[in-house]
Amino acid sequence: MSRVYLLVEGQSEMAFVKKLLQPHYARMALYIESTLVKTSSEHRGGMPGYAGIKRQVDHLCKRYKRHAHVSTMFDLYALPGDFPGKNSSDWVKQKTGRQKAELIETCLAEDIFHHNFIPNIMVHEYEALMFVRPRCFLELGGQKVVDALEKVRQNTAPEDINDSPHTAPSRRILPVMPKYNKILDGSRIACDTGLDAMRADCPHFDAWLRKLEGLAG
Repeated sequence: MSRVYLLVEGQSEMAFVKKLLQPHYARMALYIESTLVKTSSEHRGGMPGYAGIKRQVDHLCKRYKRHAHVSTMFDLYALPGDFPGKNSSDWVKQKTGRQKAELIETCLAEDIFHHNFIPNIMVHEYEALMFVRPRCFLELGGQKVVDALEKVRQNTAPEDINDSPHTAPSRRILPVMPKYNKILDGSRIACDTGLDAMRADCPHFDAWLRKLEGLAG
């Protein structure tokens, strides 16, 4: 069985891995395990500066270099400005979130430079996956929540919901559903939505999963 260790920035991503990715890919003989980013010696979760991330990725890659790959689930939204690519002259040339994520991933791969590292940046935020099927909010949030989220989706693909502090995916959910729990509700909605639908509507997410599937067997 092949193995992938995912470094993730929050509990909601860990729940997503446990509920969706692990059971799905176990059937392909691909074992996926997630671990939270360390922000200090006592705290996990969140996104420190790039130096701290690089140390953690480097450690995982070296630890598992003989028998596993390492990947990431980091949001493009609010990604620290010192990440490779964000302060380059090419950054302003990128017109879409997908292009920005691909630039950062390329720069991460070049900077960390381990053969078993597969960088992944979520466009623009993990919660973009919740917009694939807004109807899945019906039982938890009611019709008003569904209507509000479907209005966002009318002319915007999930990965094009942008990274403004006022319009990022999570910032669009919380105003219409203040009690939304990113961990519990998010994983439930993700399970109801399903990976196939997510992949159909989120090409960057799909491209990442295709890379992981190439390791199966």
